[in-house]
Amino acid sequence: MRLSDQLAEQLYVLVQQRQLQPGQRLPAERQLAEELGVSRAALREAIQRLSSRGILESRVGSGTFVCAHAPLWSDQAISPLVPLMRDDPQYRYDVLEARQILETGTAWLAAQRATDKDRDRIRSCFDEMLNHQNIHDADNAARADTQFHLAIAEASHNIVVVQAMRSLFEMVLNTVAQNRREMFVHKDPKVLARLTQQHHDLMQAIVCGEPEQAKAVIGEHLAFVHEKLLEADADDARLQRLGRFSSAQMTFS
Repeated sequence: MRLSDQLAEQLYVLVQQRQLQPGQRLPAERQLAEELGVSRAALREAIQRLSSRGILESRVGSGTFVCAHAPLWSDQAISPLVPLMRDDPQYRYDVLEARQILETGTAWLAAQRATDKDRDRIRSCFDEMLNHQNIHDADNAARADTQFHLAIAEASHNIVVVQAMRSLFEMVLNTVAQNRREMFVHKDPKVLARLTQQHHDLMQAIVCGEPEQAKAVIGEHLAFVHEKLLEADADDARLQRLGRFSSAQMTFS
């Protein structure tokens, strides 16, 4: 990747991490250049690249703003799937399968390419997830969980894969939240402990630069999630059958 493309990608990550909304202004050019450790000329080139993609807009005398409507290919590709995910929870298995394909590679690459900043970000996401779990904040734990996996994807430094993962972010967030609710429906502490250990092992493999271990752990993690979701679905099906049977008995009594 060319240096200008790398800087544009860094700037895009910064916009996302700060959750800047359409219409909001970016920090001043001097401040941004210092934060990113680049010259103002290089920063202007990165802003121009993101402007050409419809993500940012530079206004003379006012600054740089997040566009109200960024025509990203990823949004167009993912948007038709949103109603499917909302109306049929079984699509979460397709999301899991897609994650298996993508995250096996990103974990392997991240273990080889992660910078100190990437490792700090991954650790921070893991710690945040633990904090939310400890106070039983399920929604924020799910968001931190998803951010953890996204941070690993970003540490792969493969712009195509990172964009694919980002486009899946909201979809993954929704399925992670749903998965957590269903897996913990019986409040089995062993399930949460196992998931937490898997996240920890994945983090350690990447931080220690062990690509094969990282690849193995993410595979084990997603397989475990798949297994627990199948068990939850089976439990729900049994309860529904029991409910129909009870209703039929009342009808004939």
